[in-house]
Amino acid sequence: MNERKPPELVAASVVAGTFDPVDDDRENALRPRRLAEFLGQTSIKANLAVFIEAALARGEALDHVFLMGPPGLGKTTLAGILSHELGVDFKVTSAPALEKAKDLAGILTTLAPRSIFFIDEIHRLKPAIEEMLYMAMEDGELDFIIGQGPAARTLRIPLPPFTLVGATTRAGMVGSPLVSRFGISVRLGFYEQTDIIAILRRSAGILGTAVDNDAAELLAQASRGTPRVANRLLRRMRDFAQVAGAQTISADVVGDGLARLEVDHYGLERHDRDVLSAIIEKFGGGPVGAETLAVSTSESVETLEDYLEPFLIQSGFIMRTPRGRVATPLAYEHLGYQRNHADDGLQF
Repeated sequence: MNERKPPELVAASVVAGTFDPVDDDRENALRPRRLAEFLGQTSIKANLAVFIEAALARGEALDHVFLMGPPGLGKTTLAGILSHELGVDFKVTSAPALEKAKDLAGILTTLAPRSIFFIDEIHRLKPAIEEMLYMAMEDGELDFIIGQGPAARTLRIPLPPFTLVGATTRAGMVGSPLVSRFGISVRLGFYEQTDIIAILRRSAGILGTAVDNDAAELLAQASRGTPRVANRLLRRMRDFAQVAGAQTISADVVGDGLARLEVDHYGLERHDRDVLSAIIEKFGGGPVGAETLAVSTSESVETLEDYLEPFLIQSGFIMRTPRGRVATPLAYEHLGYQRNHADDGLQF
């Protein structure tokens, strides 16, 4: 067995170019292609399997699908899986990329019958484009106004049957008229630790990396219940193990690696702890508004609400009140603060 290299030799080997990166194709292979390969979210998979089988039996396009949930839980992956299971074309875009009506029309008019059309961040659609989608989804037609003034006329363009899959991390920002046109709504939640371990095992097999049982458990604990985070940490631990000469990803490798990445056993990163520290130190534990908290931590409000808060709230580190965000006793305990709650009037 090779001896593990100290950190300074690891850094030197990278600088010297003696570290061989893994082929990018193997990284992309971590994404499941079929429902059977998609681990976790059992009830969601079971329902989707029924809807897919029924659509195939009728020879129809699958009903429009609305995917909701925090980042990294598999919304884009599920959209790709739908296209593979149905055996249809898959077109992908994001809402910010659809700047004008002609951008949307250009995609919709070139879709093959029963295609999957995936729009990420659908809550960021412009109102005019959102309205154009209404008729496309419901009537299978596009409305165009040609000319101006008295000479203006409406031109309707028929569309092939298709499935719109919209994904969002902020379902509340999607207009209710658009939401009502989705026949299938799916809300993804954070994964159980057993599911994350299974995902890590699958990914490690694809990457050709051996992972000890206790190391997989440590990684799962630090993965925030999110497959994307789990796979990212796995790849980084593989890097640490490889350049250090370790044959497997052990608990020691994971412990050292997480410390160097500033990730604790709860899965909190430095930015998460900065948010909690700001609430406690600068605002007396809260309540504090999102905009004020975002400015105090040099984060955008969108990053705070979309990426940091969901896990912190679900894990019990902060809670939302009508007056703002409040740090919980768990946050004080985890960061080693003494809590003085004599004047906050809050009960935990």
